[in-house]
Amino acid sequence: MTTRRAFRWPSLLTESGRGIAFGGDYNPDQWPEETLDEDIRLMGEAGVNVVSLAIFSWDKIEPVEGAFTFEWLDHVIDRLGKAGIAVDLASATATAPLWLYESHPEVLPVDRYGHIINAGSRQSWQPTSPVFKEYALRLCRKLAEHYKDNPYVTAWHMGNEYGWNNRYDYSDNALAAFRTWCEAKYGTIDALNEAWGTAFWSQHVNSFDEVLLPCHMGGDAMVNPPQQLDYERFGNDMLLDFYKAERDAIEQICPGKPFTTNFMVSTDQCVMDYAKWAGEVDFVSNDHYFHEGESHLDELACSDALMDSLALGKPWYVMEHSTSAVQWKPLNARKRAGELMRDSLAHVAMGADAICFFQWRQSKSGAEAFHSAMLPHAGADSKVFRGVCELGKALKTLSDAGLQGTELERAGTAILFSAESEWATRSETLPSMKLNHWHDVRDWYCGFLDAGLRADVVPLACDWTDYKTIVLPTVLSLSDEDVRRIADFAKAGGTVIVGYATGLIDEYFHIGLGGYPGAGNGLLRDMLGIRSEEFNILGEEAEGEPNEISLSNGLTTRLWQNDVTSVAADATVLASYTGESAADWELERTPAITSRPYGNGTAIYVGCDLNRHDIAQLLKALGFRWRELSAQPTEGGQTPTYPTTDPRILHTIRRSPDGSTRFDFYLNRSNQPVAINGVEGKPIIAHRCETDAVGYTLNRNAILIAKTSC
Repeated sequence: MTTRRAFRWPSLLTESGRGIAFGGDYNPDQWPEETLDEDIRLMGEAGVNVVSLAIFSWDKIEPVEGAFTFEWLDHVIDRLGKAGIAVDLASATATAPLWLYESHPEVLPVDRYGHIINAGSRQSWQPTSPVFKEYALRLCRKLAEHYKDNPYVTAWHMGNEYGWNNRYDYSDNALAAFRTWCEAKYGTIDALNEAWGTAFWSQHVNSFDEVLLPCHMGGDAMVNPPQQLDYERFGNDMLLDFYKAERDAIEQICPGKPFTTNFMVSTDQCVMDYAKWAGEVDFVSNDHYFHEGESHLDELACSDALMDSLALGKPWYVMEHSTSAVQWKPLNARKRAGELMRDSLAHVAMGADAICFFQWRQSKSGAEAFHSAMLPHAGADSKVFRGVCELGKALKTLSDAGLQGTELERAGTAILFSAESEWATRSETLPSMKLNHWHDVRDWYCGFLDAGLRADVVPLACDWTDYKTIVLPTVLSLSDEDVRRIADFAKAGGTVIVGYATGLIDEYFHIGLGGYPGAGNGLLRDMLGIRSEEFNILGEEAEGEPNEISLSNGLTTRLWQNDVTSVAADATVLASYTGESAADWELERTPAITSRPYGNGTAIYVGCDLNRHDIAQLLKALGFRWRELSAQPTEGGQTPTYPTTDPRILHTIRRSPDGSTRFDFYLNRSNQPVAINGVEGKPIIAHRCETDAVGYTLNRNAILIAKTSC
């Protein structure tokens, strides 16, 4: 990975500057002046100590071109600061004022069909537009000059959710920038032609001036996969460059305060290559919105596990989440009793030192009027606001106990995530369009929890050599260097679990030849000791055909089976396809799951898709000492102790860097009460818990937090 910026955490306006940050987006410019008094009074009642300000306020700061008005913002910041509320000040560039679009309609993005994306929503601008960049950077410099010495502004918030609306731009500016990007990447046009496989469908280009964007080409036309993958990389890089330009413009004037931008990581979205972005912020922050249904808490923990890895184990910021329902999904479920508190403290359990919401006061108009907020339409006399106040008290308790600055203890297993494989699985040219790398990461993460274990989620590009086990679920794209790292990990004594659609292509979307998986010029296949010749794809679309196949170990596969035709002599077949459906597809007794010693380690191949519950059964059946494999020793060499291995409990540990203090978090993953005996340390938060002489009972949506001083 490239060199990262130094970790810098924003101060609060407390005497020590420390504590868990608590607050949310604040938009006073959308309300009458007299509302400010009530807001500050209620913020004090709730325990709010930080707000993100001016995220969508460009038109208020610069109402007409060149006329900057800071008086209103000065007044708000001064009132907040004197009330002890720090400000995370935005660059305000997420939404441009309409006068800019009227004067310069050429900054508007273009969709893949050639249609101009009109103004009126967020991010209606081209990341590659020199005109827009000029206006945006002028605003950044004006803000920096005006607020560089303001003691109440403790952090800078660049943009907002980069890529939400302009991740894909097909404008002339984007085309010119893409050609420049391709030339910088490949150097010669011959190298690009080789990488893109342009011999297929007569796509050879004679110069970089002939390179095209992957625009719409007709009803059922398919984009060249390597070209599309490079376009994904390009879009990520263009937005990252724009972020850095904004950051640098402010930092040249105001270097003393930390910078961030809010990522968008949940297992319904992970739009950018955040492993790249994380190195360009001073502290990592994320916007997370819950997934309704059974995986609500597990999905939150999975997303947070990736965030903690992106932060390299340092504390990170929840910049946005919701007190209850949002307004932008097909199903906008509200949170159940206790979930506002449980979800917020779950983020803390996974390493967050800041808990913020969108937004402070629920809007009375606009596109997000029905998005829940800290202060809802019903006002302060409401269940939501009382829950916010309860959360503020809990975070104050944790701050006073010294939680801020402690770090999440790592697991011994790393589930590897690759943004490029996530992009690649969206290709419409694969054997199945139902592949989803990020969702498979979630399923494996949940499978570990269902087995009473915990894993981390780590970017493929990061250093994961200190783990004992790595899992590669649908890591479709692996370079030769990636495969070498994986093989070296196994040789050195690690356990590698390779999923069914892993390593089918390299970084150029080229298929490895000689059998599947062919990545690394066959090294991945050699490490596993298996060779597959064909994929067996199932689905309900094939009427009258079997849509699931049983395995000899009692598990079931429903999407994808590899037809493994050879197995190394020293490999062990752990499960085969069996039953009438297997026979119907000529897979009877074909190996489905294998294990092979490799160097000092083990290479396990899971040649078919499994759901989270079957993954849990597989982990249990593998027979390894998974508890030991899932717990990293502390610096003193002691293996962490766990009072419970009950899979209904999510248990995490945060420790102070010097090892003197430990916080244990216990969250009930089930819909039923769960008893825990022998909790270590002194309980300091017991949300929806009951106690007796033996231990604690955690009711639905409960969390128990205990502190131990070593």
